[in-house]
Amino acid sequence: MSSTPLTRRGTALAATLMSASLFLTACGGDGDNTGDTTGDKAAAQTRSVKAENGTIEIPTDPQRIVTIGNTNLPFIDLGGKPVGVTEVPDSELDVLPEEQKTAYEAAEVVGSNGGEVDLEKLAGLKPDLILVQFHSNDWDKVGKRLEAIAPTVFWGLDTEWKAFAGEIAEAGNVTDALSRQTAEFKEKVAKIQETYRKTIDDTSFVDVSRGDWSDPGTFYIADIGCSEIARDDIGLDLPEAAEGKDPLAYESLPFEQIGELSKYDVITYPVDAEGRPTEPFVPVVETNTWKALPAVSSGRALGVFCPGNNSYGPVLQYLDSLDRALATLSTK
Repeated sequence: MSSTPLTRRGTALAATLMSASLFLTACGGDGDNTGDTTGDKAAAQTRSVKAENGTIEIPTDPQRIVTIGNTNLPFIDLGGKPVGVTEVPDSELDVLPEEQKTAYEAAEVVGSNGGEVDLEKLAGLKPDLILVQFHSNDWDKVGKRLEAIAPTVFWGLDTEWKAFAGEIAEAGNVTDALSRQTAEFKEKVAKIQETYRKTIDDTSFVDVSRGDWSDPGTFYIADIGCSEIARDDIGLDLPEAAEGKDPLAYESLPFEQIGELSKYDVITYPVDAEGRPTEPFVPVVETNTWKALPAVSSGRALGVFCPGNNSYGPVLQYLDSLDRALATLSTK
């Protein structure tokens, strides 16, 4: 599954695992004071990780971490407190827990969310580790210069979100939080599967959405992002692209095709934290074609809140929202 939210086509991610997984290798000295232990002490302070930019020696316990691109919020979600960050849209900051928003705002902004990083400002922060995820084109532009400032770990955009969270936790030395989040995720998934087993087995779903980048009068069927979690982890019967084909979400569909959604038992669509249709999706729900859909008229169109899908914190919020939405079906 993609580890970044669905935005424009160039940033939507395929559901593939990253081939080069991050791993931790133990290094340490014996701790005694006899002989020359300089080498042992140096080894105890670093460890090797593998990422898309090779094998990197990083501090065992990094203290001054800069996050760039899509690593900002996942690291903070794990309890990290970066000294430098790149820009995050207000829409994403607004749904953060207060302590996470505070951690982000306490950091120095060193550039935009792509490759436009102020390298001089970044270097002035004296980072001991830089965590990066953005498009490979941006890496080609600034990657070597980042590596010249501090050890830099780079992930491509095709990194599956669970692997991404785990690798950030290892690199940033915040694995305790990861363990708690992973356990909570498994517990919530199991609860939903047990509670709604009959619904999951007997119901066809479709997840539809619309972004602020969508052309006027269009929507799309979402088969990446949070809908992947519903399909692949929960087991909902949701449409997806054929193997080897572009995600269905890449195709803009005209409003005239809204009526085709009538073949599904249940429709899910995006809402904000208060349960209101997201602003880009409002034009869809205002159409007469939408209102005439059997799922809509029978109360089987479910608004689900997805604050993000590239780390456990927002995914857990999504699962809670999905749980509440599925609970309403028992009364229909």
